[in-house]
Amino acid sequence: MTQVYINGSLVPKEEATVSVYDHGLLYGDGVFEGIRVYAGKVFLLDDHVDRLYESANAIRLDIEKDAGMSRAAMAAAVDETVKANGIEDGYVRLVVTRGAGYLGLDPRRTSNPQVIIIADTIELYPQEIYDNGMHLVTATTIRNHPGALSPRIKSLNYLNNILAKIEGTDADSPEALMLNHKGEVAECTGDNIFVVRKGEIKTPSPDSGILEGITRNTVIKLAREADYTLTECALVRHDIYIADECFLTGSAAEIVPVVALDGRTIGNGKPGRVTKDLWERFQGLKGKC
Repeated sequence: MTQVYINGSLVPKEEATVSVYDHGLLYGDGVFEGIRVYAGKVFLLDDHVDRLYESANAIRLDIEKDAGMSRAAMAAAVDETVKANGIEDGYVRLVVTRGAGYLGLDPRRTSNPQVIIIADTIELYPQEIYDNGMHLVTATTIRNHPGALSPRIKSLNYLNNILAKIEGTDADSPEALMLNHKGEVAECTGDNIFVVRKGEIKTPSPDSGILEGITRNTVIKLAREADYTLTECALVRHDIYIADECFLTGSAAEIVPVVALDGRTIGNGKPGRVTKDLWERFQGLKGKC
């Protein structure tokens, strides 16, 4: 029976509930992390917990003070939940909401934050996509303007991404590319994006309106350790159209080859050498977690 962690207790998932007055439900007022588990160990847990607390701090949600949980305690709770559910290879969804309040926006009129940890299995994309590559489309829905909501905050308000995702699924694409307010490449609805051109790897820089993914940063580190030239810079769709290779990264997705965008074939239409090499290096890193 799946056990869900809520505010210090593990309860059966059928009993895992929050108030209908919780501002996480009413307004998307909260933060979250998606984390992978390999061989029973939580992958890059400290990095995810650090980003969770940074996101919370950015929206003026004090987890340590109001929920009474230090970063060490949060990491321990994640490990406890994974072990309680016997997860060997799976996924953790770590959520902190603002808490129950009233039918108004004022965050001062809410109860203590709600800490929710779910540990379960996941399969984001079928194996054939990893073997043969993904076809992407560009969504007309752009990333939120960074002056309105910082893309570095991993908040519970994902409607922007969901609307773009709908555009992708309408076009029979499991993902969709999102541009920023300047028309530059930002990221996909749930993954960061990289291109390879003449052996050089490029990916949108943080100021392109992206969430700095944990897997993205890990792949950047692996690429530089392997002596690849990697640049974080502004990209446009033209850079993807003329690329030799393209791939996505994400905690749930890991590394996914992309072989077409908007009906245009990328490279030779097959997962490329650099993509495969980084995928193998990432698999090796997983084995050391």
